[in-house]
Amino acid sequence: MSFDSYQAAIQTGRLAILLHDGLLGPTGKTGLSLLRYSSAEIVAVIDHHCAGQSLSQLTGIAREVPIVPSVEAALAYQPTILMIGIAPPGGALPESWWPDLDQAFSGGLSVVNGLHTQLLPLIEQRYQQPLSALLDPGKWVWDVRQELPGLSIASAAARSLSCKRVLLVGTDMAIGKMSTCLELHKIATQRGFRSQFLATGQAGLMLGGYGLALDSVRVDFAAGAVEQKVMELGADADLLFVEGQGSLLHPGSTATLPLLRGSQPTHLILAHKAGQTQIKNHPHVSIPPLPQVIQLYEQVASAMGVMEVAKVVGISLNTYGLAETAALAAIAQTQTATGLPCTDPVRLGADVLLDTLL
Repeated sequence: MSFDSYQAAIQTGRLAILLHDGLLGPTGKTGLSLLRYSSAEIVAVIDHHCAGQSLSQLTGIAREVPIVPSVEAALAYQPTILMIGIAPPGGALPESWWPDLDQAFSGGLSVVNGLHTQLLPLIEQRYQQPLSALLDPGKWVWDVRQELPGLSIASAAARSLSCKRVLLVGTDMAIGKMSTCLELHKIATQRGFRSQFLATGQAGLMLGGYGLALDSVRVDFAAGAVEQKVMELGADADLLFVEGQGSLLHPGSTATLPLLRGSQPTHLILAHKAGQTQIKNHPHVSIPPLPQVIQLYEQVASAMGVMEVAKVVGISLNTYGLAETAALAAIAQTQTATGLPCTDPVRLGADVLLDTLL
């Protein structure tokens, strides 16, 4: 399955999103992103804990899609593609999900898999037959996380581009870097700019964004892979929004450095979760005050660009879970503490951040 073929397929497809335990839990980032941003037709969400409830009331996403307990129940809504919508630590497919995949294959669905686990070899091992014998004609399985062919090491080539290259960086993982990029790209396009969004993770790619699954690339070629895609998209753009991954503060993250090296950013935007003071799941690792985090990113970015200056120009503050009054207070407090424009782009729009970039 090529990326171009996938883009064409989702434009006409009917999507069901497999989200068991992820709709309200910590692993549903991919599926929730699809629900919030995908232009494709989504006909069912599969989550056995939330079946029968209102999606908009549960998540705040203004999209009315039925929540059903299984793929078998989702087939009543005539989907054509099953999207695996969870992103668990380690990226493995839960064993308990195989009955849903059994139902997907017997129901004639194509499958999009964004997990680290590659489905194709597991499928043939499980069913003891080639994939072509298992799937209906014209159906397919796409493992999103695959290394690009023909990679080389980076060379700081992106510095030659005339476009503004805006990289999202963060104080932690899964706090809104992709969402901020998508909101910025949306309003920049609406304002008539030649804007591009470079997806660097499975969710962005499953949304149909152009790019790469950075965490599937061998470390020696990671910066070169980013550079390759930046050069392709940035040559005909005014603004290039590069989806951030990980964090320099996270003890398990390796993705931020190749993004800095490969994109050679002209601007940085820092994403942060309001009120968060420790790395999620690593409470022994504290998040420094934001002015210190800003200084860290600017110093590292300068080194990655052979001392070219890239400044943090705004703060994307994730205020999910806060009442409106508390969210506005957190935004004002962050703006005062950093001296930089701040907003929650999902809640309030990204105009403030785009204005400062321009």
